[in-house]
Amino acid sequence: MRYGYWMPVFGGWLRNVEDENMRADWDYVKTLAQRSEDLGYDLSLIAELNLNDIKGEEAPSLDAWSTAAALAAVTKKIELMVAVRPTFHSPALLAKQAANIDHISNGRLSLNVVSSWWQDEAKKYGVHFEQHDDRYARTAEWLHVVDNMWKQDHFTFEGKFYKVTDSILQPKPVSRPRPFIYAGGESEAAKNMIAAQCDGYVMHGDEPAAIGRRIQDLSQRRDKLGLPPMKFGVAAYSVVRNTDAEVKKELERITNVQGSAAGYKNYQQWLAGTQLENQVSLQDYSVSNRGLRSGLTGTPDQVAERIAAFEAVGVDLFLLQCSPQLEEMERFSEAVIQVLA
Repeated sequence: MRYGYWMPVFGGWLRNVEDENMRADWDYVKTLAQRSEDLGYDLSLIAELNLNDIKGEEAPSLDAWSTAAALAAVTKKIELMVAVRPTFHSPALLAKQAANIDHISNGRLSLNVVSSWWQDEAKKYGVHFEQHDDRYARTAEWLHVVDNMWKQDHFTFEGKFYKVTDSILQPKPVSRPRPFIYAGGESEAAKNMIAAQCDGYVMHGDEPAAIGRRIQDLSQRRDKLGLPPMKFGVAAYSVVRNTDAEVKKELERITNVQGSAAGYKNYQQWLAGTQLENQVSLQDYSVSNRGLRSGLTGTPDQVAERIAAFEAVGVDLFLLQCSPQLEEMERFSEAVIQVLA
């Protein structure tokens, strides 16, 4: 099992706590990234949003790609999974930028391709916003251009959304045959695109049986295409305490959310702009990506048992959130990662 974590580029994960002691600034993310390598974490996911959907639109949020480039230069081991939204990036220019960061990190860059969901953000940044299935059609074409730019020179392509002519990208990425590409989504359009063009499938939090069904579904789609097996990751919010009473107290603290919270409007837009298999409750909303559904909450033994259940259904990677991040990551490392290693 590999253990990754979301880099807190939004200044936290809780919609009901204004200050989580995890600043949205360079000093904090650098400290966290460097410390995480000593704690046994394998990967950091750097989300890409120009507005803050956790703390509200007026709150600060860090740019994903400049942050990733800087972190590549000050870390040595962790994989940097950077989110990228095709509607915000030319595929040829992004392929160039990503290849350069891959060199800075010596082959530690990967992509998490996200088909945009936030219509207001797109309007405020002057970006065209398309309907759900059209966004996945664009993403499929975008990925085709990026993949070929990384693998060959004198590449020419003309599609519905993008056109490049006799394009050259040097130097090519360090990673072979290309940087690893993850993506997530629960609609038919998303799953078909991911099975055909990506290397890993990342999922919102859920209980092991539901995650196992999604893994089986994507694996079958992949097999039908004659492609090699994928890697599978799942989001989880971690709460590790020594007693059940301490766990209950912490869960009550982080789920005490009101509909008037600063990010609630953004949450409503996310529900309107995506296609999910299950309904989402206000408690699910209290932390992002349905992380509490994964159930990595309990005593060290209970969390270890839950991890084993996920591993049994085919999960390769956890993408963890916690708050306050540094302190809770240290706790999780000592109680879980180091024990199970």
